[in-house]
Amino acid sequence: MDFIDRKVSGSKAIALLAKNGIEVDDEEVAVILSFLYLIAKIHNRKMVLEDIEIGKEKSNKSNSYLA
Repeated sequence: MDFIDRKVSGSKAIALLAKNGIEVDDEEVAVILSFLYLIAKIHNRKMVLEDIEIGKEKSNKSNSYLA
């Protein structure tokens, strides 16, 4: 997932943060959203790599009778 289509707009993020007593402007919210999307991208990439490794382990175990 490349997060090309960002689902959270700046105005939505500003409103959500304001509900929690955090006041930010457009520039600050852009930095916050970029950071959060970066964290999500890294997490997603890690999950995909773990799934690949788990698949390799299962594949190796299922073929262990050949050894």
